Amino acid sequence: MTQKTLILKGEAVVYIDWANVHGWEGSLKCKIDIAHLFAYLKTYPQTQDIRLYFGKDIHPKSVAFLQRAQEIGYTVTSKDVKYILEAEISGRKVYRRKCDFDMEICIDVHEALAENIRAFVFFTGDGDFAPLYKKLIHLHKQVIVIYSPGHLGREIWDIKKGVFKIQLKNLFDREKSSPRLLEGRD
Repeated sequence: MTQKTLILKGEAVVYIDWANVHGWEGSLKCKIDIAHLFAYLKTYPQTQDIRLYFGKDIHPKSVAFLQRAQEIGYTVTSKDVKYILEAEISGRKVYRRKCDFDMEICIDVHEALAENIRAFVFFTGDGDFAPLYKKLIHLHKQVIVIYSPGHLGREIWDIKKGVFKIQLKNLFDREKSSPRLLEGRD
């Protein structure tokens, strides 16, 4: 597979909804390394900011992940994870972790508009962002959505003009990519 290159039409900001991206690892059958991802995105001189959104949890791995992301250079936005009661089975409560960042991402996009950013790169296939993408298109901004197969909302897929959609795996040649972003599982 040939590695593809993004063509950014002016200063750009990248928005990474990490809970979504981390979820892609199963279908990609590989791990996404945040340090290599950051290094790759920084190869584009137009990249002004790389923003990562992920919930705070008491689990040590969660705390370490957020700290590492900041040390790498990401602008990290975080808030406490909520635990939603899903079911009670034989007296045992089953909770689901929830921590959406749709509003925070939208607010950050509006702040970037005030700074005259021209290109907006989103690592999320979440269909809830369709109205935001349509607004950016209306404002003649470049919108790039990076996603993984099976993780792109119909609302995004149905936007036929103005959104460049590219699968994450098509940005990287697993054999030749340097730095390596996608680490195959053994």
